[in-house]
Amino acid sequence: MQSELLRDRPSRPPEERLRPDRLRSDCPVLLSQRLVLRAPHEEDIDALAHLANNATIATMVSRMPHPYTAKDAADFVRRSKNGEIGKCVYAITKGENGEFLGCCALETHAEDEGTLELGYWLGEPYWNKGYATEAAHALIDMAFRTRQIVQIDARCRVTNIASRRVIQKCGFQFQGSGMVGSLAMGGMMPVEWFRLDRKTWISLKSWGEMR
Repeated sequence: MQSELLRDRPSRPPEERLRPDRLRSDCPVLLSQRLVLRAPHEEDIDALAHLANNATIATMVSRMPHPYTAKDAADFVRRSKNGEIGKCVYAITKGENGEFLGCCALETHAEDEGTLELGYWLGEPYWNKGYATEAAHALIDMAFRTRQIVQIDARCRVTNIASRRVIQKCGFQFQGSGMVGSLAMGGMMPVEWFRLDRKTWISLKSWGEMR
């Protein structure tokens, strides 16, 4: 579970957050074996507010407030549509019935256009079912196939064993550790930093070998 899904970076000026190349025109709907990744909709607001209002999730995602209200959810949907909170923000839904499970996103580094950052979170009822790994695979494949990027970064709180396992199953390699701010905790939290470069991604014969 990552940092940039539910709050935009405060240091980034509005004119940059709203520039045209940050809109959703290059963020196609993604399909995997069990999931559909698509833009967040107003119809997601109730489910989003219900699932995100969870202290366990909020303390693992640096910019998620807690409590998380329907107003927060509506604001998130609006800002995701306007391209204010990530290059590509997706709702993770079940392919069979459209059920909302959580969110994932790609964000361009402010100082390095060749690097994207992967973020994701799932509602607690959907943990330990392989959904996070499946969604991450779809997002990573799309990023490397459609963008001239060099690498993708991912970070997780050091105590978040499940998220670390997802990151490692996707082929990311440990780079180091550091501290990031936590909105829900009102302070800093230690995180681990991982990276997947294009060469490593190409060398993976199939995602299935890594499950």
